[in-house]
This record gives sequence, structure tokens and C-alpha cells, in this order.
Amino acid sequence: MAKDEKQPSAEAAPEPRSVRVVILALMIAMLLAMLDNMIVGTAMPTIVGELGGLEHLSWVVTAYTLATAASTPIWGKLGDMYGRKGTFLTAIVIFLIGSVLSGMAQDMGQLIGFRAIQGLGAGGLMVGVMAIIGDLVPPRERGKYQGMMAAVMAVAMIGGPLVGGTITDHLGWRWSFYINLPLGAVALAMVTTVLHLPKKRSDARIDYLGAVLLTVGITAIVLVTTWGGTEYAWDSAVIMELIAIGVASLTGFVFSQTRVPEPIMPLHIFRSRNFTLMSVIGFLAGFVMFGAVLFLPLYQQSVQGASATNSGLLLLPMLLSMLVVSMIAGRVTTSTGKYRIFPIIGGGLMMAGLFLLSTMDTGTSRLTSGLYMAVLGAGMGFLMQITMLVAQNSVELKDMGVASSGATLFRTLGSSFGVAIMGALFTGRVQDEMAARGGSQITQGSAQLDAASLAKLPDQVREAYEFAVASGTHAAFLLGAAVAVIGFVAAFFVKEVPLRGAGPAPEDAPSGTPEKVTETV
Repeated sequence: MAKDEKQPSAEAAPEPRSVRVVILALMIAMLLAMLDNMIVGTAMPTIVGELGGLEHLSWVVTAYTLATAASTPIWGKLGDMYGRKGTFLTAIVIFLIGSVLSGMAQDMGQLIGFRAIQGLGAGGLMVGVMAIIGDLVPPRERGKYQGMMAAVMAVAMIGGPLVGGTITDHLGWRWSFYINLPLGAVALAMVTTVLHLPKKRSDARIDYLGAVLLTVGITAIVLVTTWGGTEYAWDSAVIMELIAIGVASLTGFVFSQTRVPEPIMPLHIFRSRNFTLMSVIGFLAGFVMFGAVLFLPLYQQSVQGASATNSGLLLLPMLLSMLVVSMIAGRVTTSTGKYRIFPIIGGGLMMAGLFLLSTMDTGTSRLTSGLYMAVLGAGMGFLMQITMLVAQNSVELKDMGVASSGATLFRTLGSSFGVAIMGALFTGRVQDEMAARGGSQITQGSAQLDAASLAKLPDQVREAYEFAVASGTHAAFLLGAAVAVIGFVAAFFVKEVPLRGAGPAPEDAPSGTPEKVTETV
């Protein structure tokens, strides 16, 4: 039966059981994208040992991150224009093709190229999951599924290193990529058979110029944050050129979006105060969280003497706290329709947790640091899914894809900036402290030592390094706490707009008449 409608109705969702099955398939796809980097990171020493190319090692991760970030807004817009199911299935297939090719790579150059293909698909997986949930489940009911999303993140961070180490030791590093195939096949089969969304066909042309400008701009930004202070000095010509390219491209992108009929990222969505605030808070949450994920295991291994074998388990207090709080916040949102208080509480707890972590020194016990991590995790639990929920509720249904991709993009860019800036501060402080104690040659070229290298150091030098790492984490987390203040203040300006499915349409959503599309049910 064919019919013309302006937009798909969120209220015309499948029966609850069907929704649960679809959500399960979406969580598997989301796990694919999040688990991959964790598994591959553990296998990297073995990969380098077989393929060589140590000098290009960082590009194995960078290529994936670049492709994911650059493709995210484009996937969101394609879903809005041509339908989410077909776009999402395409992203899964591209991700699996990249996985197969990566497992078959014969040298480091091939692996880097194939990882970029993987990242291209991963960008569509993350956006597709969020946008499809936005289509299927009204915002009022969406809180019930927040815990599942937080659980996927926890499983990826904890289980990734464990799975990666086990696979590499018993099956070989190539299976770090091949393991995606059975999971991907299950997700493909479930999405194909169970997910039923209206098909769309838009006559509008894709904004190719906007896509190119946005891709170049995001690529330049990610390269600046990846290379700055490591591959090149922050004031080097390469970094300055990348900054100039990034600024020029993004300025051109913003200008172009006002002159095309179907922009990649419609600027009118930023007229919504809540959407803009959620983008800012999401950026800051990504900045803080991924910085914490980077430095907490390093501190516990270098200062507290924890084993690196089960590095994911070191984050358990933070991740469990985040999971439990996210589930509670989701349930409360569903039962009451209220959510404004959660970004405020989350921002305050995130700020407090980071400040507490900044007080850690060489004498801090694992119990104490675990409690501090739990405080930070609680703050993240109040923020991580609420930001997406409010962002989606702040736009019209026809813009669900670009809203989801926009929120995801800002969080991704925040994580990139967080790792770069907190990392630069950490490295500088460690090297300064080691230089003051006569051990600068130990950390020359890198501020991070593995457990084997640390064990070989004389007691006096090792103690100096432990002090330096504690000093570096203090500086990094103190910066994170200062950044979190901005998010805490921003949360007070969020409006309590009724959630769709719980009352009238959001007053804060941008106005405008949705385009007509042809849908076939």
C-alpha cells in the first residue's frame, strides 16, 4: 500500500516485543563499532611484529577514527533522505567488508587503508542505531533503553582488551577482525527480517560540496588533535597549516549550508536552545570521559602497581556506576517525563569526580581511587544518553538523522580534543618532573612506560617516575574538572520541553514544514 505522508510517525511503532528484538539487533551493531578498537588495540604489538611498519602504527587507529568522524554527518543525512533501514544495512556491510580486508592485509599500508573502510562503516553504525531508536521509540519511552546502551559501552571497554588478548594468543591477530563477521551476520539477519520502517525516496540532490567541505574540516581537526605535540610540535608548520585548512573548510561548510535545498547539517536545528546545549554538553562529556579512560589505567599500572593484563577491569568502578545510574535515569525519565535535573546533577558529579581524581598521589589506595571513579561514572551516567535523548526531542522527525549524527559528531570531536589536550598536559608534566629529578632520558620521546620497562628501572628512578605520573594525572584531571564546570553551568539553561509521546510536540523544536517524501509500507 503506497501513501504520501510528510514524515513517519513515532507513535506508529511496532509492538513492544518487536521493538525489543530490533533493539537487540541494534545493540549488536553498536557493539561491533565500539568493540573493534578495543580488541585491535590489544593485538597491535603482534600485528606490528608480523607486518612491520612500526613508524606507521598510530595510523591504524587514526585512519579508523578519521573515517568514522568524517562520515558520521553524511550517514545521518542519507538516512533522513533515503530511509534508515537501507542506509543502516549498507553501513553494516561496509564495516564487514573492511573487517575481512583488514584481516587479509599483507602489509601495514594495506591495513591502514582497510581500517579506513571499516571506519567508514562504523560511522553509519553509530548514527543508524541512535536514529532508528529515535524513529521507533517515542522520547518518553526511550529512557527504558538507556541502560542497554550504557551496558554496551561497558562491555566494550571491559571485554575488549580481554577478548583481544585471548583471540590474539589462541587464534592469531587476524581473527581480531574476523570476529566481527558472525556478530555482523546476526545483526544483518535480525535487522533485515524484523525491522520494518517506511521506505523513502527523495528527489533532492545530495549536497556534495557540503560533504567534501565537512569531511576536509573534520579530517584536519582530528589530525591536529592526533599529531599535535606527538608527531609534530604544536607550533610547527604542519599543524598551523592543518588548523588553517580546518577553519577555512568549516567556514565554507557553514556558508554552503545556507544555500542548498538539502544541507548535510541544516543550521536551523541549532535554533533550538536544547539541541545546541546538548551538543556542547556532549562535546564536554566526550572530552572528559575518553581522557579518563586513557589516564586512569596508566595511573593504576604505573603508580598503584596494577597488572596491565586485565586493563579493562581497572575501569570497572566507573563503568558500573555509569551503567546503574543511566538505567535509573532512564526509568525515571520514562515514568515522569522529566529530565532537566539529570544534566545538572550529572554535570555536578562529573566536575566533583574529576576534582577528586586530581587529588590522587603516590599514596592513594585502590579503594579510594575506585570511589573517585564511581563518582565520575555516576556523572557520566546522568549525561551520556540524556544528551542524545534531548537532542533528538528538540528537532522535527524529518531531521532525526542529522540530530543523531550531530550529537554523535560533537561527542566524537570532544573525545579527540580531550585525549589530545589532556595528553599534551600529562606528557609535559611527566617530562618536566623527570627532568627535575635527573631522569629525563627515561621518558625521552614518550611519557608512558610499559610494566616491563618500569620493572627494570632502579628504585630511585622508578619512584621518581611514579611521582611524575601522579603529577601528570593531577594536571590532566584538574583541567578536566575546569572543563566540566562549563557543562555544569550549561545544564542550568536546558528547558524542560515535553517529550514526544508524553504530551504536545516540543515547543523548542525548530519550525518549518517537513519535505514530502514517498513512503511504501
